[in-house]
Amino acid sequence: MDKLVSEIVLTGMEFYALHGCFAEEKIIGTRFKVDLKLTTDTLEAAKNDDLKKTINYQSVYQDIKKIMNHPVNILETICLQILQMIQTQYPTVIHAEVTVYKLNPSIGGKVNSVSVTSRF
Repeated sequence: MDKLVSEIVLTGMEFYALHGCFAEEKIIGTRFKVDLKLTTDTLEAAKNDDLKKTINYQSVYQDIKKIMNHPVNILETICLQILQMIQTQYPTVIHAEVTVYKLNPSIGGKVNSVSVTSRF
């Protein structure tokens, strides 16, 4: 076997943050959820039972947490920042897909969430 293509998936990461276009959102904040799917070759990690040869999802979570702590206006910017971080910090990732959800957005009615999904 030459490759073992695997998906590493982090779902339901929740953060309280101050993202949004409106002044109130930047003061009061709201909850966000992030889902991330990473595709990478895990053959060497699996053969050697070695965390250093795969994507450490604890590190990925901490890197996303840092991004979520810096307010921006739109969800698309958060997606871009996360994907750029993945490309820089985890070069063995072949494909990545991230979805960022704003939970209970104030858009004039009852809505559980709005979301943006981006990928490379």
